[in-house]
Amino acid sequence: MSNNKNNSNKNSLLGDLGSHIPNFITCLNLFSGSMAVYYAFQGNYPAVLLLVIIAAVFDFFDGFAARLLKAYSPMGKEMDSLADVISFGLAPGVVAFSLLSQSTLPHWIAFAGFIIPVFSALRLAKFNIDERQTTSFIGLPTPANALFWVGLGYSFSGFLIENNWLVLVLIVVFSGLLVAGIPMFSLKFKNLDWGKNQLQYIFLIVCILLLAFLGLDAFAPIIIWYILLSVTTALFKK
Repeated sequence: MSNNKNNSNKNSLLGDLGSHIPNFITCLNLFSGSMAVYYAFQGNYPAVLLLVIIAAVFDFFDGFAARLLKAYSPMGKEMDSLADVISFGLAPGVVAFSLLSQSTLPHWIAFAGFIIPVFSALRLAKFNIDERQTTSFIGLPTPANALFWVGLGYSFSGFLIENNWLVLVLIVVFSGLLVAGIPMFSLKFKNLDWGKNQLQYIFLIVCILLLAFLGLDAFAPIIIWYILLSVTTALFKK
């Protein structure tokens, strides 16, 4: 009888620990994003790129861990969104702020970069209450937007500082894409069947080619490729 009770207590303890693992991974996402914000203010774009990529990896694995351990919780959902606002909203916003701060524009215009976290928060709030976005997205996902901006900072900072008007145009365009009603595909694979995941495979093949030829300079082009493929697919479906 005591053995059964001990086993039950052990299982309960393991279950309690398991329920906290996804939230712990989410906290690592938030920690990485906070570090990215710090380095973005310093204009250290290689560090920002690395830390946002790390945050994106943690963002993937917290959901994976939640599904694997069946540890879904309202707190986990809220934590995920709060972490994403920092890692994929504020961090790219500070990158845009930093680029504009180094340009010849009046200093106050640099604050336009913080439009990005505002629209990222709107995007995440819409996602949390939109039941249509379980297997795909409507509007540009915040991690994709963040990778675009940190990729720009890493690869094209000199060009963008000289052509500051382009930064302002991109802020408007990508903030609009975050909340636009444009269907965008997800990289979630239900199986490895080519026919059912053809779009995802085509996207990944081109991504591998871009990374092979461009290296770390490929991140901004990859997000452009993702947007173009999503829009083209949505138009053909119509």
